[in-house]
Parts: sequence; C-alpha cells; structure tokens
Amino acid sequence: MKLNLKRPLAFFDLEATGINVGADRIVEIGILKAMPNGDELVLTKRINPEIPIPLVTSLIHGIYDEDIKNEPTFKTAAKEIADFIGDADLAGYNSNKFDIPMLLEEFLRVGIDFDMSDRKFVDVQNIFHQMEQRTLKAAYKFYCDKDIINAHSAEADIRATYEVLLAQLDKYKDTEFEDKKGVKSTPVQNDVEALHTFTNMNKVVDFAGRMVYNENGEEVINFGKHKGRTVESVLDVEPSYYAWMKQGDFPLYTKKKLDEIWVRWNKKKEEAKLAKQQSQAPKVEQKPIKPQEPAKPINNDMLEQLKMKFGK
Repeated sequence: MKLNLKRPLAFFDLEATGINVGADRIVEIGILKAMPNGDELVLTKRINPEIPIPLVTSLIHGIYDEDIKNEPTFKTAAKEIADFIGDADLAGYNSNKFDIPMLLEEFLRVGIDFDMSDRKFVDVQNIFHQMEQRTLKAAYKFYCDKDIINAHSAEADIRATYEVLLAQLDKYKDTEFEDKKGVKSTPVQNDVEALHTFTNMNKVVDFAGRMVYNENGEEVINFGKHKGRTVESVLDVEPSYYAWMKQGDFPLYTKKKLDEIWVRWNKKKEEAKLAKQQSQAPKVEQKPIKPQEPAKPINNDMLEQLKMKFGK
C-alpha cells in the first residue's frame, strides 16, 4: 500500500542518554521521509550528546560513549536535521510523548525555533494501543509477522514503524472504533489528517503533557495541585505559579507555550484594567459654546475713538 500524502511525512526515531526530555540528550536520530510521489528519503546521524551515556541505557540501544565521541554535537547537526525534515508532517512510535518533545528541546537548546504550528503528528503507537493494546516489537510481529533485526537501532525501528503503519491501514481499513463516550467511527484511514486526529485524542499543549486543552480549547494544567484548572484561572489567583514553572525542571517547549499564555493573560489583564478606569472616570459636562457675533464693519466713529485713545 502507498500512503496517501499531500505533503511529506517524516517518520523519525531517537536514541538518547535517557528518557528525561528536559535533562537527557539525543545520541542517534533516524528519519525516513515518505514523499507524496512514493519516494523514500533516509537520514541517519549519530550525535555526541556532550554528557556520558549511562551504562544501563547503552545496554538497551547498544551505543556507548566510545561510539559517539567523534560524532558532531546536536548544535552542529541541527540545521541539517531541520532542513531534511523541512515542512513535513511527523510520525513515529510513541513520538508524541517522547521523540517530538525531545527533538523540540534539542532545537530550542541551540536556538532553532522549529515551527510546529502547521504540522500533523501521527503516533503509530496510539493506533496500536487503541486498537490492539500492545511494544514496537510486538506490533511488528503482530502486523507484519516478522521480527525486527537490530531492534533499538534508530533506522531499524523507523523502518519497522513505517511498515507497521502500512499494515495497520490495511487491517483497520473498515474497522469500527467506539471511543470512551460511545461515539463510533472508522478512524484508521489512509489520510494523515485523520490519523493525526485519531493519534492525538489527548490534545496536549506542549507535547510533554504538562498542559492539555479542554473541550472549550482552553489550556489546562495537567499535573500537581492545580491539575484540571485552566492556566489563566491559576494565574488569576497565583501569578507566581508562572515564575515557579519557568524556574522549574520543565522542558523548554513547555516554558515556551507557558510564555505565550502569560503574554495573552497579561494583555487581557491590562485591557480589563483600562476598561475599568474608563468606566469609573468622572464625566465632564460639556457647556454649549455660544456662537460669536460677526465682526462689525469699521466706521468713522470707531476711527475717531482710536485716534483719541492712541493720540493719532
């Protein structure tokens, strides 16, 4: 099956020093860019994370400090990666919760504001978990009846993810799905926008999931003591919460989205203050202006009076 694409769809997978989006670093990135005409472009790069790779992590993906000590840093490779992705939509396995937030974090860390505003995101794991509830290895076996060779290498994983999505489109082409509210649909379609909608059912503001959208499209805190409250309502009663989050161990992209809300909230606050001042200002009574009499023409009497006054 060929993907029905209006623009490129970039499948990507990251191997990293760990799973903490804010603190860990990328050590390998693999990108398979599926083009609308059916072509496939692949970019695989190892990255020097500039911090040690914990042994427990190296045992999982097989990349050790010695393997990447002479590789470029992310700052050096960032432009090539961003240019390769271009304006493509993004896809991956568990990408919404890990790969996208970590990639954004790395871009922001080196000063690249990678635009996410007009992209679609297809998380193949979400299709799998919602339709079958199962890891990439199991998905590959289940859908493709094959075992992944060199599992946990970025290129092997993205190739498997790509093949799993194609198999999912075949398997669930006419399969009905019922969501938690009892709404039935056939969501797995060969259309990136439909897949974006189905794999992003939890509408996160910042990818890390610290803030989500409610049914009214408002940003809501999704953790801690204010969980379930809109961000603006929290700022109304506790403006210092903004400073606490900015200084805390939160991903840079979370802080970027928080800044946008903060600016909007302050603008609303200033507009409300100005409106209140205008409504409370005393009204100044405007007195009617009397029309001026037209100037009288100069006559001989007036000239005589001027001569007498000025002695001329």
